[in-house]
Amino acid sequence: MTEEALFLSAAMGQTQGGHLSIWGMLQSSGYVARVVLAVLCGFSIVSWGIIVHKLRLFSKISGETITFMEVFKKRGQLENVYNHAKRLRNCPMAKVFLAGYIELAAQFRLSQVEAAHHGNEEGLLLEKLDSVGRSLERATAQEVTKLERWLIFLGTTGSVTPFIGLFGTVWGVMMAFSGIGAKGVASVAVVAPGISEALIATAAGLFTAVPAVMGYNYFIYQVKIQATDMDNFSLDMLSLIDRIYIKRSG
Repeated sequence: MTEEALFLSAAMGQTQGGHLSIWGMLQSSGYVARVVLAVLCGFSIVSWGIIVHKLRLFSKISGETITFMEVFKKRGQLENVYNHAKRLRNCPMAKVFLAGYIELAAQFRLSQVEAAHHGNEEGLLLEKLDSVGRSLERATAQEVTKLERWLIFLGTTGSVTPFIGLFGTVWGVMMAFSGIGAKGVASVAVVAPGISEALIATAAGLFTAVPAVMGYNYFIYQVKIQATDMDNFSLDMLSLIDRIYIKRSG
């Protein structure tokens, strides 16, 4: 049996004996590979933290939105809806309502002052409904921005980590071939351990990127749903204000 065959047989025996496990390859990897894996591990931990936090947040939003809409659809006094909405800390739709109601109250007080000075009837002119509409639009934009918070990190993780893993793989392959050149022996037994160690970085990059991309796409979809619901609610609220509080000039 040749010397190369003996070396290959010994290497295969080590693999069957479990000495070339993933943990063993991590321990024998170089400094650059360890840094790459540490960076990918950090990205993965933060990404999973964001995913868990967002899942819990959207679950709370769903429950509070259902509760808020049940109260709003009763078409009772807006003051009662306002008192209920103040207790809902996670519901974007309730916060949009609060912004619109506060602006409505401010415009109504202003109209009362104008009526006292000019002797006009109490009520809001149609032109002042635009101010309430702008408040609803601003509140909707602010809530969408809050919902999108940290999602940029998930998008960045999904885009960047595969390349970080690829960098670790390319570096590991370079070191493997450098070792082959130094030993002067080119065989599967010599190449395989170095290549397998290098490919761990690619696998870690994909393991980090795939959940981040899935989470990013899912939460972006949820944000779009919430934005659409808030826009529709703003229209419903403006229609309700128009029917109850608005008087037409002339």
